Amino acid sequence: MKATKQLAVPFNKGFLTGAETGYMQQAMANGPMTGDGPYTKRANQLLNQIIGSRHALLTTSCTHALDMTALLLELEPGDEVILPSFTFCSTANAYALRGAVPVFVDCRPDTLNIDERLIEAAITDRTRAIVVVHYAGVAVEMDAIMALARRHDLVVIEDNAHGLGGTYRGRSLGSIGALATQSFHETKNVHCGEGGALILNDDRFYDRAEIIREKGTNRGQFFRGMVDKYRWMDLGSSYLPSDLLAAFLTAQLEAFPEIQRRRQHVWNSYHNRLATWAVEHGVIQPTVPQDRTHPAHLYFLLLPDLESRSAMLSHLLEHGVLGTFHYQPLHLAPAGQKYGRTAGCPVTEDVADRLLRLPLYAGMDDTDIDLVISAVESYRPIHRSRPTVPCAK
Repeated sequence: MKATKQLAVPFNKGFLTGAETGYMQQAMANGPMTGDGPYTKRANQLLNQIIGSRHALLTTSCTHALDMTALLLELEPGDEVILPSFTFCSTANAYALRGAVPVFVDCRPDTLNIDERLIEAAITDRTRAIVVVHYAGVAVEMDAIMALARRHDLVVIEDNAHGLGGTYRGRSLGSIGALATQSFHETKNVHCGEGGALILNDDRFYDRAEIIREKGTNRGQFFRGMVDKYRWMDLGSSYLPSDLLAAFLTAQLEAFPEIQRRRQHVWNSYHNRLATWAVEHGVIQPTVPQDRTHPAHLYFLLLPDLESRSAMLSHLLEHGVLGTFHYQPLHLAPAGQKYGRTAGCPVTEDVADRLLRLPLYAGMDDTDIDLVISAVESYRPIHRSRPTVPCAK
């Protein structure tokens, strides 16, 4: 095997707009630095504007936002929540932690989203909610799922960690389900290192969500002069981020159009320039149906088989480019088998073995893009030993 070149293009590099430091300095100078300060409120407003949602509440992570949805649903042991197997473990953890059973449903072979045609068969009299994940920011078939939820009186939750800025038939992702969650992890389009948000599109959940987020207290009402003292009202935890993190995030959200322009340029360059190579080598590119737009969150290729994927990862490393694989099926994971159930997810198992993600971040320039495309196009299907590479969150 050839010696690996020095890494020229990392998989991800957190983008900085240039305004983050100044905003954080203002937060430190003016205070308060605890949560729900001026920058927290500004970031919440910007999120509502981008998504078109009714209420946004910043959280310390998307994981914590998902935990809050489980508390809001008042899940009990034995209740069931339907979700895709092809997702990050936080999507299932939130509900398993409350004693509910994650019910894993297979994904579609085109968008890699939960297959809406398989959901109804998974519904029982214990089902409480359907959680959808807009993989790569390409929308799930929301009309069919919302209709199904109405027939069975279920709550739909959008795990929108990938989808900020995407649309489905003219509606922003994160604005369709009763609840939605966002991630501002460093790998996401906008970030604050670690962070998230709970989006509430159904007013009946808002007051209680505010209490849950403030350790189960009505502290928010106290500071608005609605009560004379604040007390422990409900279950909750410390889900509120510092205003310092909100200041960082505010700078990112204000630059959202420019960040998206940069990311779309990278995504479109990959998609257009690799099309001929992909056909020649039996590689499948992402599918984006005409009735939706995506936010260029990630770019993946589906190789013909596991051996080809492993060989290509090694090939990219030799050319100074770090690619990764992605989610491993939750229904096959030790915790998934212990806490969940499934009727089987063969498509998920297949795509998890074949999917390869290319570097995509807002700071990439045309030289970086050219290096990645050159490395990909020089690949030939010669099987090699499987490399040790990270699985990106």
